[in-house]
Amino acid sequence: MGSAADRARSSARVSVWLDRRTPARTRKADQPAGLDRERITAATVRLLDAEGLTRFSMRRLAAELDVTAMSLYWYVDTKDDLLELALDTVYGEIGPAREDADWPERLRELATSYRKMLVAHVWASALIGKYLNIGPNAMLFSYAVQDVVRATGLPLGSQTGAMSAVFQFVYGFGTQEGHIVQRSKDAGLSQDEFYQQAIGAVRADPELKRIVEPSEAIMDARGGTTVAEMRERDFLFALDILIAGIEAMCAREADRGEGRPKDRTAPKLRRQ
Repeated sequence: MGSAADRARSSARVSVWLDRRTPARTRKADQPAGLDRERITAATVRLLDAEGLTRFSMRRLAAELDVTAMSLYWYVDTKDDLLELALDTVYGEIGPAREDADWPERLRELATSYRKMLVAHVWASALIGKYLNIGPNAMLFSYAVQDVVRATGLPLGSQTGAMSAVFQFVYGFGTQEGHIVQRSKDAGLSQDEFYQQAIGAVRADPELKRIVEPSEAIMDARGGTTVAEMRERDFLFALDILIAGIEAMCAREADRGEGRPKDRTAPKLRRQ
């Protein structure tokens, strides 16, 4: 695979999980006692949560652990390796769905847990698109998602589309929510206070107010007395729509397979 320096420079660098080399390094006498890859990875997650991805560096991490930056390279070859390890660690927070539940409930549980992880670790969404996500925890999550979608009864060729519809939605929803939560925190405000300030600023501007006035009835009708409640209602209803879509597609496939005439009174789904 080449040297660590070559891999760091290469845009084709693949994954720390595909580097099966066994390091020949042994701890020197002056190396810090108690330092290992697990401790370094856990500290990385804490630092990313506290300060964000843009401020993260190996020097900053070394200071957090009270070691030299060079000490870290006895356990990882590059910063990318460490970020990939940290990402897989937070994938481990996504709990498994109940095996005895039906597929819609299992899908809701996985989607909710995935969203929770994205909100708790705002930096993770940027890394999900950067790395292959083939660590052990990421692969367990991927398998759980595939297992639930297989249980829907969708044809094999449609299952990846269903997975994308649900979990791309959750990725986008959780990423945006995480950034709003972080922005409110950075401003020293609760989410409700931040929301009220933002809405107040929009309504104070005549041009903006004119544009958003038609949507105010929709906003009022969504229900919920706090930002968290409003967001929760939106998320759950959106999931219900996606699940209903999967059920409708399954029913359409069943009609095709059994040759039954279609119910002309039912809503027609646009063919892809």
